[in-house]
Amino acid sequence: MDGKINILLVEDNKDFAKLVQVYLRRFDAERFVVTWKENHSEAMAFLKDTPNVDIVLMDYFLPGKTGLEIAREISTAYEHIPIVFLTVNRDFSLALELMKLGAAEYLVKEEISSPVLPKTILSVIEKHQLRDRLMNLEISRQRLRTIRETLSAVVEDFELPLREMQKLTEALRQQSSEALPGNYLTMIGDNLRRIVDKLDKLKTLKEDKTVRYIKDIRMLDLS
Repeated sequence: MDGKINILLVEDNKDFAKLVQVYLRRFDAERFVVTWKENHSEAMAFLKDTPNVDIVLMDYFLPGKTGLEIAREISTAYEHIPIVFLTVNRDFSLALELMKLGAAEYLVKEEISSPVLPKTILSVIEKHQLRDRLMNLEISRQRLRTIRETLSAVVEDFELPLREMQKLTEALRQQSSEALPGNYLTMIGDNLRRIVDKLDKLKTLKEDKTVRYIKDIRMLDLS
């Protein structure tokens, strides 16, 4: 995993927020970019205006809306962003509650001075990216299966008349029909071969790949 990691830290304690930034900078000065927000409204406003947040570090105890409530809101609006909770102590019931919410991990605040924090951030992002890749792969696989099933009957309906047209075109070419000069027969034959070739590719479609056609319309890439 290369490049900078953009972190949103939601924490009402200014001194602790500074410590998080200091320890992450100490671990890798160029890697971690931390933006600190004190409360719910600031955090949500930042997420709305900043599409490239990679991970959220969330304090559990916050004034107004709790970290749990804010995390629910973030997970609903920005499900692609993993959340790591920072708590004052290890509590099994709290951990269970956070996992049910879908939090990626939770750490005790005492651990921020150790390599545990940056390593956890890197691990969570890597796992999240892997999960997204696997999910996209499965979606693509399901789409491909649906496309194949949908096209199967359609292709069969087109194949027989196209094959007959090819035979007819070849027969006319051999007869040197005056009504259809050779160049027209060649053009018809070439177009028929192109259509048959596309149908053959549809029958053996192995990749869910599309290209832009018009505006937001996309079409299958059979090149």
